Amino acid sequence: MRSTCVLVCVIATLATSALAGVTVSSPSNGATVGSAVRFTATATTSTCSKGVASMGIYTAPSPNNRVYVTQGASLDTTLSLSPGTYTTIVQEWDNCGGASYTPVTIKVQSGTTLTNVQARPGWRGWGELAPAYEICTSCSSKVKWSMTQTGGASKFSIGGTEPYSDVLWSFPMIGPSSVLGLHDNDQTLVPKLKNFVYDTYFFSSTVESSQVLEFDISQYFEGLSFIYGTQCRIAGGHKWDIWDNDSHDWVSTGIACNPVNNGWNHLVVRARRTNDNLLLYQSITLNGVTHDINRYFAPDSVPSGWYGITVKFQMDGNYKQSPYSVYLDKLHFTYW
Repeated sequence: MRSTCVLVCVIATLATSALAGVTVSSPSNGATVGSAVRFTATATTSTCSKGVASMGIYTAPSPNNRVYVTQGASLDTTLSLSPGTYTTIVQEWDNCGGASYTPVTIKVQSGTTLTNVQARPGWRGWGELAPAYEICTSCSSKVKWSMTQTGGASKFSIGGTEPYSDVLWSFPMIGPSSVLGLHDNDQTLVPKLKNFVYDTYFFSSTVESSQVLEFDISQYFEGLSFIYGTQCRIAGGHKWDIWDNDSHDWVSTGIACNPVNNGWNHLVVRARRTNDNLLLYQSITLNGVTHDINRYFAPDSVPSGWYGITVKFQMDGNYKQSPYSVYLDKLHFTYW
């Protein structure tokens, strides 16, 4: 169903007819998000041969609440919103005078978003040799790795000769090792943070050469370790796994993980630490499809000196340790 009227007319039918020309990848309908809200969407038209002219975002179903507009059939922008519940509208306008939209209801909480983390200096990389997978810095004859930053997308590469060996990259966000100056010297920030969103795009032209791609958030304080680990088993079976901190093992979610080869993939991982210090895996969204997980795990114990929050990305080698590269772009990390 399409409309040729302006938004006032469209909103009048909002309760009964959500038009189908707009696909919103982020945020998901009903999501709880931080104050920096990332909107990504695409639009199509089947009734206008001239195509989509532009897209826009409204923070409420009223013409007076349009806060963003861009030319073309896609949008990707981050809006700063105050805490509250919003019925947002993502709309497209075609070149024939028609329009369609998708409503997305979100709850905004106070939060902080660190943008384009992949382009920031301070990433650290280590090899992990099979079968022990202990971090090493002098094993480059068996597992090779490199990272190239250009200010936009960053290129991460793995190779070597030891089958099933891995490379781990870590970016220290908050704590004594923070490369952002967020040292939290009085140790009051990290223990308060309970909500985390890992939001990134990734690209590989040889994604099937990967055994696993892993996207992690780590939080340490008061002798406790909360590793929100999510991995996409590619050669390992095309499923999403999550990390059980207590048993030190991966647990299958049963959710399919089929990233697009030779194309950009958009991943959003949401996780939370509960009031009684359990890890809650909330959801995984890949290329606009959200799967709720809602699995709880106990934390692990670590030396009391461990403190801070890091974001990690890991690439696992396959049975031939085939070399491959992955580009990360627009890696945004939100916490509150």
